[in-house]
Amino acid sequence: MNPSIIAARAALLSACVAVVCQAATASPPTTVTVHTESNLGHLTPISIGINAAAWDSNLIDTRVPALLSDANLRVLRYPGGSTSNNYHWLSNTPDDPSHGGTTESANFDAFMGVVDATGGQAMITVNYGSGSAEEAAQWVAYANKGGHRYRGPVPTYPGASSNGHRYQIKYWEVGNELYGDGTYGASWELNYKSHDPMTYANGVVSYSAAMKAADPSIQIGVVLTAPGNWPDGQTSVSSPQPWNDTVLPIACGAIDFVSIHWYPQGPTGESDAALLASPQKGESTSVSYTPSIADMVATLKAQLAQYCGKRARSIEIMVTETNSVSYNPGKQTTSLVNALYLDDVMMTWLENGVTNVDWWSIHNSPFDGNADASLYGSYNFGDYGVLSRGWTSTNGANEPAAETPFPAYYGLQMLSYLGDAWDTMLKTESSTDIVSAHAVKQLDDRINVMLINKDPSVTQTVTVSLGRSRVRGLAHVFTYGQADAAFSRASMPVRGSAFTIPLQPYSVTTVKLP
Repeated sequence: MNPSIIAARAALLSACVAVVCQAATASPPTTVTVHTESNLGHLTPISIGINAAAWDSNLIDTRVPALLSDANLRVLRYPGGSTSNNYHWLSNTPDDPSHGGTTESANFDAFMGVVDATGGQAMITVNYGSGSAEEAAQWVAYANKGGHRYRGPVPTYPGASSNGHRYQIKYWEVGNELYGDGTYGASWELNYKSHDPMTYANGVVSYSAAMKAADPSIQIGVVLTAPGNWPDGQTSVSSPQPWNDTVLPIACGAIDFVSIHWYPQGPTGESDAALLASPQKGESTSVSYTPSIADMVATLKAQLAQYCGKRARSIEIMVTETNSVSYNPGKQTTSLVNALYLDDVMMTWLENGVTNVDWWSIHNSPFDGNADASLYGSYNFGDYGVLSRGWTSTNGANEPAAETPFPAYYGLQMLSYLGDAWDTMLKTESSTDIVSAHAVKQLDDRINVMLINKDPSVTQTVTVSLGRSRVRGLAHVFTYGQADAAFSRASMPVRGSAFTIPLQPYSVTTVKLP
């Protein structure tokens, strides 16, 4: 950003420390309380991740590792959604390209090159739909048990190692969204096995045994439905009991984490206000319904306790895919609104006890989804990716050059300024639903606060109370909002147990206190 703009914003912030800022569009004062002695758990190296795909021809672009590192992304999930149930890792090929193709440049070892270059770690989804437990176990052995004595299979794609590897990949899911194989009517997942949750659960037990025989240190994940979201609670001829109630009693002893996906809105039902409210309030429209995040996590924990007994406390919950709309993305996905939602939804899941949240995705492609004028944003296309591929949509909408960040990317960057591994998440309270707040205490006891203004037109003047904690010095302020091509930096003096700051309409602000 232009230095003069930064200086002007810094002056404004400084002037607002001791008094409430006056503006024609300002709202009544808002208060945010940070409970500085609370503890909602710790951020970890796997808290925030993103999805990668075997069909992504841009995955190994030279700029990608640095962009992912700058957003502090620590987990990359592969080989990409529905492709997972169709993907043979040895040949880097699918059974049915209509269920997710591949490209040679995004094979497993090429993907791991990106993971290593970012300093992160991988999460792998093995092929349940057209694969086997043996195939999955061989993948574990090749990835984690390589060396000069390796005698396992060697992939046929260029760049494979005859000695295998010691990538030490810890997290392995068995399949992707298997409830979408036609069990409840809708069918988007390839599955050559019987379409019912009992068969899947028994398959997870077999897969887990084979994969842990190859490497006992790995963690195995099972597919569950997000509570209150389709097809949770559904039954059918092949599923006389709902999915979660069938899978958990069978698979509990074989798993270490459960995997759910959450896309709160349905195509044609997008609403910016509803999306931004959904983490705390849930949503109900003619095309979608979801409870709040707190309610979903509470239900999952209750199901784990009911079916897994003493093991429930050791089984983690992971949200391995999330974005705004469930399919056919429109302009909302490439707008600032999605960045604000990303920050709020990631932190809300984590504060409620989820271990890992993975955004969908690094790259995707342009779609001609909902472009209604009621939705904020200047792009006339949708794209789930945080980075452009430079493609053109079916209707002729042109994306910016490849690797151009979309707003969601800057949302991820803003999260990186809020906190890092082993920081403690703190309880916050806001006097209005239009402002979300998240806070962490770092290892050195310094406090960082994220404030999200969900109002598209009104500046929110917020007084943040730190309770018994007192600060003095220069706070660093990071802001991303309507006028910003990227996030901006400023600073302001703070002193005492509270500070006041203006939040521009539709903006996210992270304050790193001294």
